[in-house]
Amino acid sequence: MPTFELTPMMMREIIMDHYSSPRHKADPVKDGYVSVHAESTNCIDDFHVYLKEKDGIVEDALWNGVACTISTASTDILCDQVIGKSFKESKYMIEQFLNMIEEKEYDESVLDEAIVFINTGKQAARIHCATMGWTAMKDLMEDK
Repeated sequence: MPTFELTPMMMREIIMDHYSSPRHKADPVKDGYVSVHAESTNCIDDFHVYLKEKDGIVEDALWNGVACTISTASTDILCDQVIGKSFKESKYMIEQFLNMIEEKEYDESVLDEAIVFINTGKQAARIHCATMGWTAMKDLMEDK
């Protein structure tokens, strides 16, 4: 299997792709979603995260509102990655993402595109932006 190094240019391209064309930015059009509000006092971020589950599997994940580049891309990637996964898998992935941002030991194998935020922990002003959606999703899954 070929391996390659994820360059800073590739990371920027992935982030900008999710920022300019978010795949999961929408309000739910059907019933059955739970939501949580996320906002920041330091940035423009003010959005809702929506989750629809069936039998412990994430059936759909959406978000909508105003968000900076980092929050938009991070939350959109999160939604991409939890759809179709069990709550157990999703919670583990969220925990690994937060560990990565906090520069703790983490399991890279479950992060997929979210790995593009690997250097965010070195940018204190961006940590909250990168983790808002992930923390909101974790809260939505907490009692499940």
